[in-house]
Amino acid sequence: MTSGIHLQPKQKMNALQFAQDWISSWNSHNLDVSMVHYSDDIEITTPMIKAAAGIDSGTLKGKEAVRNYWQIALNRIPDLHFELYDVTEGVGSVALYYKSVMNKKAIEVMFFNEEGKVNRMFAHYTQAISV
Repeated sequence: MTSGIHLQPKQKMNALQFAQDWISSWNSHNLDVSMVHYSDDIEITTPMIKAAAGIDSGTLKGKEAVRNYWQIALNRIPDLHFELYDVTEGVGSVALYYKSVMNKKAIEVMFFNEEGKVNRMFAHYTQAISV
């Protein structure tokens, strides 16, 4: 497992490698390892924030606020395990399609800054799927 993608200017990111590292870091349940993917000014928007934290916008800004939220989530979901289905790439961004928590399928679109850190992320989830 790497500790995140570090891009030099004009260096092309390997989207699949990033996705595998990202999934692996979350499956490790080590928040320090997961947080290396994100910039200090990270902004995340996800319906989980609205549901779990009661923030109507569903958005958190700043690495400390995001880290605190994710620490609570990891404590509440000790068996968290993501499974990567696919990854797509765009201009300065990737979209990961994966099996998330509560039997939901998720798509996370992540945008990168010049240092190769995720500075914006939008998450989308399916309804719960019965197994």
